[in-house]
Amino acid sequence: MPNKTVALFVSNIWVFDESHDEQRTVLPFFADGYPGLIFYKAKKALTVYPHNKTMSAFFIYGQTLNPIELMFHGSYRMVVFQFYPFILNSFFGIAPKTVNDDCFDLLTSTDSNTETVFRKLQHDDTTEGWIATITDFLLSLFSTRKQALDVKLKQALQRIIDNRGLLAIKDLCRDIRMSERTLERRFLSETGLSPKQFAKIIQFQSSLEQLSVKDYNKLTDIVYRNGYADQSHFIKVFKVFTGRTPKEFLKE
Repeated sequence: MPNKTVALFVSNIWVFDESHDEQRTVLPFFADGYPGLIFYKAKKALTVYPHNKTMSAFFIYGQTLNPIELMFHGSYRMVVFQFYPFILNSFFGIAPKTVNDDCFDLLTSTDSNTETVFRKLQHDDTTEGWIATITDFLLSLFSTRKQALDVKLKQALQRIIDNRGLLAIKDLCRDIRMSERTLERRFLSETGLSPKQFAKIIQFQSSLEQLSVKDYNKLTDIVYRNGYADQSHFIKVFKVFTGRTPKEFLKE
């Protein structure tokens, strides 16, 4: 979990590692509504499939709309800061839609502070140190750019998350006293998604979690708990986001 000082804009912090030099690690990533930041050290560079793209050691990733796999060959350690999707523009000057299913290489940044942070990360061999350094980096960005944050949009995002994507957009607009047109514009500008797209992704994530932990007796339990019209609708949506049917996903 993130430090309370960054909890406004960091949803989760994940650490992944493998110590065996001959091990191949494949990490599947599906749409979850959150962009993020990754730093890693590895025997061989991280590759993203199906793009077959080799990644730098320090980068921002945008919304993952289509399923991908991160692949390491050999030992590695990686820390992932998962962001609430309203800070890419204000913190990093990145238009969110330009990194949907894509990344921004922080090593290409001309910002001297970013270069300093990367050098510090390179010279530290502990994930605890990496988390502390990145946390301090984000807090420094927050201190100078917090006025640019769309806090009202953060409230809207949280309402959708808390309701597992099942909150009607018109009801959300009424609750936060914002027109649908304004909400749509601010969502696209700050997250790269429409409100309905974001809600659909959160709805999918809720069903994925329930399926993964096997919190159901039959598939229709997941279907109706997560607001899908019927089983065929759920299977269709699930396959769009994962490339697999629920049955295929469970077999893997």
